[in-house]
Amino acid sequence: MSILAIDAGTTGVTAVVVTPDGRIAAKGYQEFAQHFPKPGWVEHAPEEIWQSTLEATRDALAQVDASELTGIGITNQRETILLWDRETLGSPRRAIVWQDRRTADICGRLRDAGHEDRVAELTGLRLDPYFSGTKLMWLAENEPRTWGLVESGRYAVGTVDSYLIARMTRGLEHVTDVSNACRTLLFDLTTGDWSDELCSLFGVPRDALPELVPNWGDIATTDPRSFLDLELPIAGIAGDQQSALFGQTCFDVGDSKCTYGTGSFILTNTGTTLERSDAGLLSTAAWRSPDGELTYALEGAIFVTGAAVQWLRDGLQIVGSAAETAAIAATVPDSEGVVFVPALTGLGAPHWDPHARGMIIGITRGTSRAHLVRATLEAIAFEVRDVLDTMPARASLRVDGGAAANDLLCQVQADQLGVPVERPTLVETTALGAAFLAGLGTGVWSSTDELRDTWQLDRRFDPTSDRGPADAAHARWKDAVERSKGWATT
Repeated sequence: MSILAIDAGTTGVTAVVVTPDGRIAAKGYQEFAQHFPKPGWVEHAPEEIWQSTLEATRDALAQVDASELTGIGITNQRETILLWDRETLGSPRRAIVWQDRRTADICGRLRDAGHEDRVAELTGLRLDPYFSGTKLMWLAENEPRTWGLVESGRYAVGTVDSYLIARMTRGLEHVTDVSNACRTLLFDLTTGDWSDELCSLFGVPRDALPELVPNWGDIATTDPRSFLDLELPIAGIAGDQQSALFGQTCFDVGDSKCTYGTGSFILTNTGTTLERSDAGLLSTAAWRSPDGELTYALEGAIFVTGAAVQWLRDGLQIVGSAAETAAIAATVPDSEGVVFVPALTGLGAPHWDPHARGMIIGITRGTSRAHLVRATLEAIAFEVRDVLDTMPARASLRVDGGAAANDLLCQVQADQLGVPVERPTLVETTALGAAFLAGLGTGVWSSTDELRDTWQLDRRFDPTSDRGPADAAHARWKDAVERSKGWATT
C-alpha cells in the first residue's frame, strides 16, 4: 500500500517511497547537467531528465519490495518547456528552463503592444520570461523548422510532467494538470481550460498541448517495457510548489508555506476564490479534484535562493557542499555589512525585473568567505520577507525544501519575519505532496483530514524580541536591491 513519488526538480530527480503513515521508506536521487549556452539562458537535456528519473527510481526501488507499490505520483519543476516526437519520444532540442531570460525582449514587445493587462486578467500572471508562453513564441520565431513540426502535429509540447508521463506510458498519454497548465500563459484561470485567445496571441497550436486531467485519480498507467518493469497507475500530478502546499497539508483558506529550493516559493491557499494581487503576487491554480472543484492560491515566486548556494559551490567554489554553509556562516556573528543580491536570472516577486543582475556590495579588506556565505543565507531570508510583507499577517510560517534543514537560515528567517518558523519532520514535502495526491487517487488515504494527521513538527524557531537589528539589515538589503535593478540591457 505504498506510493512511489517522483520529484523532477531543476537540478535533479528525487524518487521516494511513502508509506501509509506518511513516512519515507526509501529514497533515490540523481543530479543532471545544467546548460548555459549564453548569458541568461538555461537549458536541460530532456533525455538526461529521463535517465535521471530512471536512475533515481532504481535506487529507491532497491530499498523496498516493489510489489507493495499501489501507485505513482509525479511532481516537477514548472514553466520549463519541452518538445518531443510523438512516435519516437526523442526531443529535437534541449528544454528551455523556467530560469531562462532570453524572452525579455518578447515580453517587452507584448507589453508595448498593450497585451499585459488582458494576459494578467486571464492567467493571473505577468508578461515575464519565467513563464512558458513566451518561450514557445521564441522557438517559433528563432527555430522555424522545429516549430513547423509542432504545427504539423509531429512534435508534442509540454512541461516536465507531461514529458515524463509520455515516456512512462510509451507515448500513449499526453496529459497535464491545472497546476502546471496555469503557469504557461495559455490557461484561463476562470474557465479552468486552455484559452483559444491566449493560444492565438502566443502562436501556439492548441492541438499540441496536453489534455487536462484532475490532480488525483485515474490518470494513466505506466508501460513496464518503458518504466523499469512497473505497471502501475499514475494517480497524482502537481507542479512542485502546489505539491509542496499539498504536502504541508495546507488545505484550509489562509494556510501558507515557503519552499526553499533552487528558488523559493511562498503560496497561500485562497480556496475556491480567485484572488488578485496588486503587490506583485501571482494568482494561480493550486489543484483540481476529480469532481472538478478548483482550488486557487496566491504565490510569491523568487527565482534564485538555493541556486545562489549552488553558485557558491560550483561557480566560486568557496564551499564544498550546501550542507556546510550553516557551519561556515555561524563562524561570524553577521555579514559585517556585506549584502548579496542573488539576481542571477533577474528578480521575481515582488520586484519583477528581468534586467536586474546579481550584486555583492559592502566588501572590505576584512571580508571573508564566512561573511559571503552568511550574506547568501541572509539574502534568502530577505527575499522571503519581501514577498510576505505584501501578504496578510500570519501567526507562523511552515517551511520545507532542502535548505529548511539549515537551522541558521530558519532562525534568521524567523527573526526577519517576526513570527515563528515551523519545520516539519519531513522537509521533502514536494515529493510528499505528489505521494498524497496519488494516495488519494488509489485509496491509500481516504480524505485530506487523514493526510493532515501525518504532519509532524520537527522544530519551531521563535524570533528574537528585538526587531531593531533585523529591520536595519532588511533596510540595507532593500537599498542594495534597488541598485541591482535594470543592469542588463539585453
